[in-house]
Amino acid sequence: MMGLGALSHLFYPWGLLLQLLAIVHFIRRRPDTYWLYVILFIGPIGAAIYIIAEVVPDLGLMRSSFKAFPRRKRIKQLLVMVKDNPSPGNFEELGDLYFEEKDYALAKESFDRSITPRSYTLDSYYRRGLCLIELGQPSDAISDLEKVVSEEPGYDFQRATGMLAHAYALTGEKQRAETLFLRATETSTSSETYIHYAELLHSEGRDAEARAWAQKVLDKKATLPGYLKRRERPWFRSANQMLKQLPAA
Repeated sequence: MMGLGALSHLFYPWGLLLQLLAIVHFIRRRPDTYWLYVILFIGPIGAAIYIIAEVVPDLGLMRSSFKAFPRRKRIKQLLVMVKDNPSPGNFEELGDLYFEEKDYALAKESFDRSITPRSYTLDSYYRRGLCLIELGQPSDAISDLEKVVSEEPGYDFQRATGMLAHAYALTGEKQRAETLFLRATETSTSSETYIHYAELLHSEGRDAEARAWAQKVLDKKATLPGYLKRRERPWFRSANQMLKQLPAA
């Protein structure tokens, strides 16, 4: 039987490329640490196992990347259209596309123009509020998010309430923020909301409570299906980083 070294030599340089691909994916996605040892010490075979177990399932999360070209094409079309037909609907669609591109400044400008005294949607206010938070302007986001939450408290599965609480926290309105965080977490299990609430508690020196909410994020790992675990990885990392920074219980 061929040893691992002989197999690695047989598939050189493709095996090396396979390992490189696996390592790049590992750095970008940060799955469980043991995978790095699998890639490095088992060689191309380990890299192949990793790709089957982690890279292939992640292809579903890359759909937005595959949609980038048609999305940018649609943006160009809309930029031409709004010159002749500057309707709120066209600007709202343009704002949605810029938002997906993470161009929050242009998205915010588009939502500005989609909101008129006679025509608007709650989503335009909601997404403009999210843009303002991303742009470091939480105080400006509050009025938009307040409008959304006042008209539809459960908007976007309670995320609107959680983001309004986050905006309050960022602007120092901690009591109002906590009231809304508690309301949101009654029915929402959003890791984003849990982390933001933990950040608020830490800022008030309530580190034991902050640890508990950060731990709630990590506790979900045991029951989440694989595709949701992959989506939640950024929040798992945030929770781990927070637990490392907080004083030991």
